[in-house]
This record gives sequence, C-alpha cells and structure tokens, in this order.
Amino acid sequence: MVYDWNAATHADEAEGEPERRAFTRPELEAFFDHADEEVLRVRGKGRKGWLPAFRDAALFKTAYAYGLRRNETRMLDLTDFGRNPEGREFGEYGTLLVRYGKAKKGSPPKRRSVLTVWHWTPGTVEEWISEVRPGMRHSTSRALWPSERGPRIGLQRLDSRFAAYRDAVGLDPALEFHSLRRSYITHLIEDGHDPLFVQQQVGHDHASTTAIYTCVSSDFRTRSLRRVLDATIEAALRPGRTS
Repeated sequence: MVYDWNAATHADEAEGEPERRAFTRPELEAFFDHADEEVLRVRGKGRKGWLPAFRDAALFKTAYAYGLRRNETRMLDLTDFGRNPEGREFGEYGTLLVRYGKAKKGSPPKRRSVLTVWHWTPGTVEEWISEVRPGMRHSTSRALWPSERGPRIGLQRLDSRFAAYRDAVGLDPALEFHSLRRSYITHLIEDGHDPLFVQQQVGHDHASTTAIYTCVSSDFRTRSLRRVLDATIEAALRPGRTS
C-alpha cells in the first residue's frame, strides 16, 4: 500500500509510467535470442562489430540476471564479482557488488550485494570477460562494459540498442531497459522466492515498492489460486476432520 508517509519514496523509486511493464517469459527469450543472432549475423560478415554486439547481448542478460538499473549496469567493474560460500556452484560469480545504486536526494550512491540465482549467469559473464572483452579497443579499462569510443559504455547506447532489438523483434514499445529489472522481480516471485529476499536483492527500502514492480502473469495467478483451493479441499476431506 502507498500512504502519505511513503508516497514520496514510491514516486522516486517507481521510475516509470504506469504503462511500463515486465517482459513475459516468451518475450524475454525472443529478445535475448535476437541479441545472440545479431552477434552471429555481424560476425558472419567478417566485421569486427561483432564484439560490441556480443557485449550488448551479455550486458542485457546480466542486467536481467541481477535485476539492475541502467546506471548500475553501466558502472559495473571487473572486480565487482565475488564468491558466495553458500553458492559454490557459481564459482567466482556468486555475488555482484552494485556500487552505484540509486541514491536518495543528497545522499551518496547506495551499495548492495546481489546473489547469483540462475545457473546460466556465470557462463555468460565468464565468456564475455575471458574470451570476448580482451578484443575490445578499451579492454585495459576497469569497466566491465567498455565502449568502442571510451572506457565505459554510455546510457544513450544502452537505450538505443535496447530499442533497436525490441523493435526488430516486434515487441511492445512499452518495454524499456528498466523492464529487465521488472522482469527479474516478477520471475523470482513466480519461481517461489521469498518476497523479502527479492526486496533485498533489488535494494528496495519498502516491500510495497517491490510489489509495485511485480507483474505476475495471469497464468501464475490462476495456478496460485488453484493451489490454494486444492489445499483447502484436501484439508476439508482429510480423515478425522470434524465440522
């Protein structure tokens, strides 16, 4: 719920118009598939432009994998990944330190540590860092995502490349870069992760802010209702139950 005492917080953190939304899972898959196909298309022509195309594909997947905002994604450095003792299967990519989280007015950037949750994430990041990034012109930069012209990719590039891929696939214009973050929140909730865990992962101060970002599908809601109804019926029919 949004009350008078926290309305300012929501107005600041929602970061989008009401029509903005998360990707559906098929939409997200189509978006990522197109990004991968663009790498193959450019590389097949023998052009070096496949390097930034690969970067963009890996960047979008990483933004989704950790529920990141645009500037949080842009400002990542190579040293921001680390191990998670409770998630050894992720190796060197068990945690991600977000150093440039959205700050409140008059405050420094808000830091948070995000735990890796999907098993495909380390492979995506490792391939970019070890095999592709060294070929970039500004590979000596500490930035995770160097640009063709400078040590760090710009926000305009993130927006333009996202829009180009979205439009090429024919997706809803309401989808924006921030939709990757909305999708992360939504999909974690749909997959059964605790809402408090999700709130901490994305760095929200209030659970109600996370709830605003959650755009669960109608199918998920139907399945959730069915589970509740089935459990109620099962309890009512349990032997020994008295009215």
